[in-house]
Amino acid sequence: MATSSSSSSSSMLSTSSSWREGMSSDNVKGLVLALSSSFFIGASFIVKKKGLKKAGASGVRAGSGGYSYLYEPLWWVGMITMIVGEIANFAAYAFAPAILVTPLGALSIIISAALAHIILRERLHIFGVLGCALCVVGSTTIVLHAPQERVIESVPEVWGLAMDPAFLFYAALVITATFILIFHFIPLYGQTHIMVYVGVCSLVGSLSVMSVKALGIAIKLTLSGMNQLIYPQTWVFALVVTVCILTQMNYLNKALDTFNTAVVSPIYYVMFTTLTIVASVIMFKDWDRQSPTQVITEICGFVTILSGTFLLHRTKDMVTDGSSITRLNKHSEEDVFDDVEGIPLRRQDSMRTAL
Repeated sequence: MATSSSSSSSSMLSTSSSWREGMSSDNVKGLVLALSSSFFIGASFIVKKKGLKKAGASGVRAGSGGYSYLYEPLWWVGMITMIVGEIANFAAYAFAPAILVTPLGALSIIISAALAHIILRERLHIFGVLGCALCVVGSTTIVLHAPQERVIESVPEVWGLAMDPAFLFYAALVITATFILIFHFIPLYGQTHIMVYVGVCSLVGSLSVMSVKALGIAIKLTLSGMNQLIYPQTWVFALVVTVCILTQMNYLNKALDTFNTAVVSPIYYVMFTTLTIVASVIMFKDWDRQSPTQVITEICGFVTILSGTFLLHRTKDMVTDGSSITRLNKHSEEDVFDDVEGIPLRRQDSMRTAL
């Protein structure tokens, strides 16, 4: 009995020690920044929507082509809040692995849904609560088993990782697939198949996150007294970030303008997050420093987040009516416009909606 108790105690101590090693000071900083980013971004949608409603009450609604919200201070508060969130997200990549930071973006959905329930009186039904719970469980699982951040001393060291044959092969595949989608599939299927536009955004996005992380590391080292701006590789990473983000914004806007946001958002989140994790695992060798059990646990946590995200998006137009839950008419006039972003969404035929 004493031997069994001693074995159990040593096992618990080993697990605790392993957890502490995984959550290095850099990981903690990245986690805090990622959580802060999710809070600011999630809250920004609510503040912006309040501003849009206030502006729409005295002028032309954004969904109807009006720009009166540009004169509404509340909308600008929401925009500034979103910018702060994006800056925090950028900084998080400088401290923690992408496999920890990227999936936590789903928490902004929870914060947005919770604040909408409290502030905008948009009722969160039981499926929404379950989706939020799944996202929290999945995020907690990833945080507890995330790999320790790789110690990097200079930008040339990051450049060496980017020049690794395995990552070069991945980057070549991504660039080739992106060009094929842009020049062959988009002219033929861009208006009917959602995966075309979203595919371009997700593929390019995985490279942009790797470059953002490299640029974040350069800025962090520079601020600590080791100037990285003298290296040409730093400016190459900055150029890649600029090109990738502009490409993402262009094709994401096309996707939002062509298809329903409720369909675009979860698909984009799944593809973008999955490809980003794959790119990070290849470039920064995140899983090389972990046991198979930790890797499998992280994958399970990621799948749990995906399930919660899909549940939130697929059931967000449901309302509780007494003891039953019904889905709002998708073809209602109010659903034609996305009030949060003010982007008109064209209603497609039944086949396109099914995609």
